[in-house]
Amino acid sequence: MDLVALQSLLDNTSFLVLFLTMLTYWGGAAFPNLPILSSLGTIGMAIANLCMATLLGARWLEAGYFPLSNLYESLFFLAWGVTTMHLVAEWMSRSRWVGVITAPVAMGITAFAALTLPAEMQNSAPLVPALKSNWLMMHVSVMMISYSALLVGSLLAIAFLIVTKGQKVELRGSSVGNGSYRLRKNSEPETVPNVNAVAFQKPSFEGNTAVLTQPNLENLTTTSLSPQMLSLADTLDNISYRIIGLGFPLLTIGIIAGAVWANEAWGSYWSWDPKETWAMITWLVFAAYLHARITRGWHGRQPAIIAAAGFFVVWICYLGVNILGKGLHSYGWFF
Repeated sequence: MDLVALQSLLDNTSFLVLFLTMLTYWGGAAFPNLPILSSLGTIGMAIANLCMATLLGARWLEAGYFPLSNLYESLFFLAWGVTTMHLVAEWMSRSRWVGVITAPVAMGITAFAALTLPAEMQNSAPLVPALKSNWLMMHVSVMMISYSALLVGSLLAIAFLIVTKGQKVELRGSSVGNGSYRLRKNSEPETVPNVNAVAFQKPSFEGNTAVLTQPNLENLTTTSLSPQMLSLADTLDNISYRIIGLGFPLLTIGIIAGAVWANEAWGSYWSWDPKETWAMITWLVFAAYLHARITRGWHGRQPAIIAAAGFFVVWICYLGVNILGKGLHSYGWFF
């Protein structure tokens, strides 16, 4: 079997499938009365995920090492991770809206890797001495999976901001994102917070996520959003928190593993290399997000803004610092 030809076929197939999947999700959002589009979108994501997993496996067999040594390989590993986290988020939320925002990002990553990078960068090459270590799989794979989770969680936070149109909608879920809501009895005195808030009579649950029902209470200050949009906003807020909560400990483990590997390879646990510095900044941003959610009890717009900022920080950490072409982590340099 020609593994090189198989890889070329699979990377282009992954891009094409993700492009069609993106259009399918967008069509499902535009025509919500056609639920089959959502199902087709999920199938497309699963097919693309399988294609990229097969590509990485073929790469591993051809080169003889875990395929995370250059930009081409890491981009496809990142896209595979994004599609995996998408499937997890969609399963948790049971919402077709997840794919509306995650599919374009996954498609863009594969397009950049398959269509933009020059052919010499797509070919496998012998590992540089510093990468000839078992830590390659441990450190780099965990970091890439954490990036995938943090990107998807941040995208859902951005989707929350778009759905709520930047309004200060008060979500009455718990800080750990379990979607529980405090119910106000009809006999209780009516109080309305200063921000736009909505009181809900009864929560129902689909999957593990709260879905808010149509309010029947009178004399309440409501937002301009429909109950359906409020339900979607609550789902996006909860799932964003859970996915980021998955990615943050992976990021922590990846940074620690990288420090151990750095000491083994370069004799120092931390060198303030540009990649290391931005990894620390990324960690601090999402630590602030989780602190705001868990300790301060923030919900809705404020933590979503932090997570949205984290989306750009992750990209700077992963790809932006490579533009400098400097430091100990310059193997992904592409200019």
